[in-house]
Amino acid sequence: MTASANIPIIDISGDQDAVAQQLVDAAQEHGFIYIKNLGRDISSSSIDGAFALSKKLFNAPVEEKHACTINTDNRGWSGMHSETLDPKNQKVGDFKEAFNFGEFVDGKAQQPLPPTIASDEPQIHAFADSCHKLCKKLLHLLGIGLGVGDFFSSAHGTNGESASILRLLRYPPPEQTSRSSDDIRAGAHSDYGSITLLFRLKGQAGLELQKKDGTWAPVPVCPPGSENDPSPPILINIGDLLSYWTNGLFRSTVHRVVFPSDNQASSVQGETSSAPRYSIAFFCHPKGTIPLEPVPSDRVRNFVPDESNPNQNPYAERKVMTANEHLLMRLKASYATLYDEKS
Repeated sequence: MTASANIPIIDISGDQDAVAQQLVDAAQEHGFIYIKNLGRDISSSSIDGAFALSKKLFNAPVEEKHACTINTDNRGWSGMHSETLDPKNQKVGDFKEAFNFGEFVDGKAQQPLPPTIASDEPQIHAFADSCHKLCKKLLHLLGIGLGVGDFFSSAHGTNGESASILRLLRYPPPEQTSRSSDDIRAGAHSDYGSITLLFRLKGQAGLELQKKDGTWAPVPVCPPGSENDPSPPILINIGDLLSYWTNGLFRSTVHRVVFPSDNQASSVQGETSSAPRYSIAFFCHPKGTIPLEPVPSDRVRNFVPDESNPNQNPYAERKVMTANEHLLMRLKASYATLYDEKS
């Protein structure tokens, strides 16, 4: 039996200075964090509504979705196998479809929407806005914890200049997919932005993270003690940009989504994968021209990596100078054909 990932659960309604230190410690040690007691930040009813809208969108006629096919601006619909998150190791692309919503300006989407969900534009905008506000709050707390104030949060405006994405995802049922034993639902990857919010549905397993020793551990939707909560705790994870800004102090942890197995089913009690798997991610990005220079923090300056537990993320070392340069590098690797067509 594979042991579940050891991820801390942080109550963000407590003393904010204490919460800030807890978030920084968890970002350094794990890179993944459960958060609970969100108060007015995001309600369970708004999360339920977002999942209902996701199912409505993915049930729309394929012609509607195809007309909104993803472009090099990273907005729109991507079908099965169109994205390959781990191109070095995957024989075929990811077994999922997704729809990316970019920033809204004055409440309006800056991209085509399928007619099936056109009337839901205000709901999509409201949910994306709530996600962004929660990210700004978490980024501010991380800045407080590092002693750099609003360094992170101030870089993340909503003026149409960032690459923040609200992404709806649907993975078809395993029995409806023709695959080999080596195939994977979503390849191993780290996230491209600053911080990610991940919403999942009870009973839908599949997410795994890579531990410091290189092995994989399942990430329960409902960690111990949260099984009776109205909604599962929100899972947040550190992205590449926070790893850059902190010179590797914060872990941009590699993760993947796998097909169910007997071993996985027994290791995550109460979770199955017999139905379609839905998830929602909000990828928070700063303004694209922001430089990725280390923050002026004593904790960052004094950080010495543990050579016995190397960071498995190949993007942990800074290779680019701005947020947009990093994003373009990652997108080209995942959507090689799309970018080849546009070059």
